[in-house]
Amino acid sequence: MTDPRFEAYFTGPARQFLVRAIDLALEEDGDDLTSMAVFSPGDRLAARIVAKEDTLVAGLPILPLVVSRLGEAERCTLSFLAADGDRVPDRTVVAAMEGPAITMLKAERVMLNFLCHLSGIANAVARAVAALAGTRTRLLDTRKTLPGLRYPEKYAVVVGGGVNHRKDLSEMLMFKDNHIDRAGGIPQAMAALRKAYQNRMDSMPPVEIECRTLAEVGQAVAEKPRRIMLDNMDHDTMRAALSMVPAGIETEVSGGVDVAALAGIGALGPDFVSVGRITHSAKSADFSMLLQETASS
Repeated sequence: MTDPRFEAYFTGPARQFLVRAIDLALEEDGDDLTSMAVFSPGDRLAARIVAKEDTLVAGLPILPLVVSRLGEAERCTLSFLAADGDRVPDRTVVAAMEGPAITMLKAERVMLNFLCHLSGIANAVARAVAALAGTRTRLLDTRKTLPGLRYPEKYAVVVGGGVNHRKDLSEMLMFKDNHIDRAGGIPQAMAALRKAYQNRMDSMPPVEIECRTLAEVGQAVAEKPRRIMLDNMDHDTMRAALSMVPAGIETEVSGGVDVAALAGIGALGPDFVSVGRITHSAKSADFSMLLQETASS
């Protein structure tokens, strides 16, 4: 069984990064010498993956990829009893597997690490989205992701109800304080960008400008970027800044935002609020794999 959303998300580079992450996780574990000593090649195990808390589920479609990267897809069976995006109660069986014992034990921790981590992110995102309920503001992630796991983590954000910000540095051209200070201001930074892209303006990615002050917001508005980010502003300054941005330019609030602050930010009406802690500080969900020996082949 395939998940259309997962398959649509993990194409091209995203798929390549995911496969590399799985391969690295399996390589890190090395050979399972203990299992190879205790079990024979013909021994088989049945497994149930069980949620040990009320949780969203994210990452189930990674399980067959782990088995496939071990070269054992044809000798294993796997069925999903839940789907990514489902909220399941404690003790729910979300997947069932059977296969060679050595393969199952080798795959167990890698599978659970992905499932627990991504489901934990989905839970954190869902709580943040709930805090914004009733407002027009959408929740964005950031690039504050674990090295090598950006695409799986950003996929989990989508599962939890959030929206992805840029996945890499080329997807959106984003002027941050370092760029602006080096160029001598927002107008100068935009002039440098236009010069760099003067022969290919049609292919230039969208632009976002980070603003720290109301003066910078005014300068950014004059440049007509796709989006203006309000960075680390207090509520009064944020309210004033939002009133300066015309329709047609998106607004984003960023900078040390926690869940408790989201309702108040949403009430001000920005298009987006970006929160790094939904990925970098998400608590893993709790799943376990229960294994039982079956008839040997």
